[in-house]
Amino acid sequence: MGIIPLPNKIANISGINNTKEFVLSDHEFIKDFSSIISTLIPNLKIGNNENISIQKDETIKDEGYQIEILKDKINIKASSSKGTFYAIQSLRQLIEFHPNGIPCLRIEDAPRFPYRGMHLDVGRHFFSVADIKTYIDLLSTYKFNTFHWHLTEDQGWRIEIKKYTKLQEIAAFRKETIIGHNNTNPQQFDGKKYGGYYTQEEIKEIVKYAQQRQITIIPEIEMPGHAQAALSAYPELGCTKGPFEAATQWGVFEDVFCPNEVTFKFLEDVLTEVMELFPSEYIHIGGDECPKTKWKESAFCQKIIKDNNLKDEHGLQSYFIGRIEKFLNSKGRQIIGWDEILEGGLAPNATVMSWRGVEGGIAAAKLKHNVIMTPTDYCYFDYYQSQHSSEPLAIGGDLPLQKVYNYEPIPETLIENEKKYILGAQGNIWTEYMKDFKQVQYMALPRMQAMSELNWTNKELKNYDSFISRLQNHFSWWKKLGYNFADKSTDLHYFVKSGEGNGVKLELKTNGSKFPIHYAINSALDKNSKQYSKEIEINETCKIIAATFGNSTAKGRIDTINFNMHKGAGKKITLKNLPATKYSAYGPGSTLNGIIGSNSKFGTEWLGFEGKDFEAIIDLSKVTEVDNITLRFFNSPTQWIYPPKNVAVLFSQDGNNYNELPAFIIQPSTNTIIEYPLPTANTKTRFIKIIANNYGIIPDGKEGAGNGAWLFVDEVVIE
Repeated sequence: MGIIPLPNKIANISGINNTKEFVLSDHEFIKDFSSIISTLIPNLKIGNNENISIQKDETIKDEGYQIEILKDKINIKASSSKGTFYAIQSLRQLIEFHPNGIPCLRIEDAPRFPYRGMHLDVGRHFFSVADIKTYIDLLSTYKFNTFHWHLTEDQGWRIEIKKYTKLQEIAAFRKETIIGHNNTNPQQFDGKKYGGYYTQEEIKEIVKYAQQRQITIIPEIEMPGHAQAALSAYPELGCTKGPFEAATQWGVFEDVFCPNEVTFKFLEDVLTEVMELFPSEYIHIGGDECPKTKWKESAFCQKIIKDNNLKDEHGLQSYFIGRIEKFLNSKGRQIIGWDEILEGGLAPNATVMSWRGVEGGIAAAKLKHNVIMTPTDYCYFDYYQSQHSSEPLAIGGDLPLQKVYNYEPIPETLIENEKKYILGAQGNIWTEYMKDFKQVQYMALPRMQAMSELNWTNKELKNYDSFISRLQNHFSWWKKLGYNFADKSTDLHYFVKSGEGNGVKLELKTNGSKFPIHYAINSALDKNSKQYSKEIEINETCKIIAATFGNSTAKGRIDTINFNMHKGAGKKITLKNLPATKYSAYGPGSTLNGIIGSNSKFGTEWLGFEGKDFEAIIDLSKVTEVDNITLRFFNSPTQWIYPPKNVAVLFSQDGNNYNELPAFIIQPSTNTIIEYPLPTANTKTRFIKIIANNYGIIPDGKEGAGNGAWLFVDEVVIE
């Protein structure tokens, strides 16, 4: 039927409803959105000669609904206006996708999770009121009920606060913006003042717009970190008193709110105005990525820690969050914070957004706190959508559509009475690399729809092939609406099998496309190219060009895969520590598959180790003369990725007795890729042991401070 998210129960009835103009009965359930009916379905109006009736049925769940489509009538049942609205959204899709008459059927539907959210960061890049309304339209179409609006950041303060006018005059603007990726060396800037903010009248307008579409907006006011823009306007809120300026690049900055009475008065005043604008039960107070450097250096902060018997600076952050929570609770509101608010002790009534993985969510649920799951590796839509070289610049990572769709928000480790604390999941859109709203759309669509379905549809009914099939109707619809979306349905994915000692094999798969795959070796792809039928064995250095193919032309984007079949390619490799599941590429053999990973993306070809060493033994299968070994490590401290502290390389002919090259220490570098060619002086060896020691704990003042660093390893080239 094409509906997304997939309804939980659909039964076909014989016949077609050929109604050309729909008339909806005037019911109390549509009073909140009666004015927008014609914008949802142009040929639908409210009147007395109804052919769509609404009935109240209190046995149906709050957001649930039932639809019965007969040849001459449509009956909707719900217990609330929310359910009625979602019924109309399902009906809207049926009408759009069946212009010659909608099939007669019965739908019984209700959401799996009570919290179904999408986030948008406007601090890094600012979007117009019209853009925000379009975003809300998308959310409402796909039955999200929450818009998490990230309004303040180091790079810009985006909400008018009448009591503090410098937030509009100063904090809403930065003097310039970094060009390209934050890891670029040397960094360059555009020299252009950038910024903007939403007036309180505009926010009221947007809140009303969302309410009519059954969406609650949860505002986020960041604290105690990510505060540099606010400090640029009111330096007395910082521990050093400044001067400060709104950040011009991305990342985490050491200057944060100082936990003094001036700061708390400021934040209480700000939150008072925020609460007047947003009627939501929840206010998001951030709490993430707050460096403790300035607090450690501050005599005042150290006195607060001592006077309040706090353990350390993490305890001071808990004290900070606790004071804000107490204030918001006194006004009848609740707080949501990122999972760092667990550190030092969780505020009594806080809801946790688990973003650094699922561990924070598990810990909070076990403490009987509500949780919204939004782990980076499944829910961060600022990550790359595919491994293709033509993807626009993004922050990093790799998050294809299928990975989003297959995410399960309830961790298996939770026992039954803990699972109820998982309220749902949320997709996050951080906009460092999204300069305009068209780019936001591209990064959101269709991963947003995958998030919609995993939140709404019972997990046993989910099916990725069905989702891809239904998505085709939505692509056509979005094209008519002028949306910019990422259609990867005709693209292909490749998988490289290596590391077992039996060579390198290339497997090609489609992304749900019915078109066959064609490929060429060291030549152009054309109508005479081979059709792919089984794994391709790679025995020599070559270039594979492949794509889905139909009517003698490529249907999807063309992939080019370069293989360098060095002496180690396809040989057996054994790892002492396995990489993290989300950064395991094609398994340990990814470091010996003949493919050099991207210099800008650490997904796909790179193995990622969180706080662990890379320790490998490579078996060349026979004694071989080795002249050179090249090691490649990713270096991106803003993403918690560091090269190893030092590396040792050892050789053995029997696998027992090893000779070691002189160990070398990795020198500090600003390059994204740290590449080390190691001359081996015509060494004859069968076994090569490589030990790359993880950087360790990330120091204060850096992004991810206190966490174990990531170590990313690429191809080990043996010549």
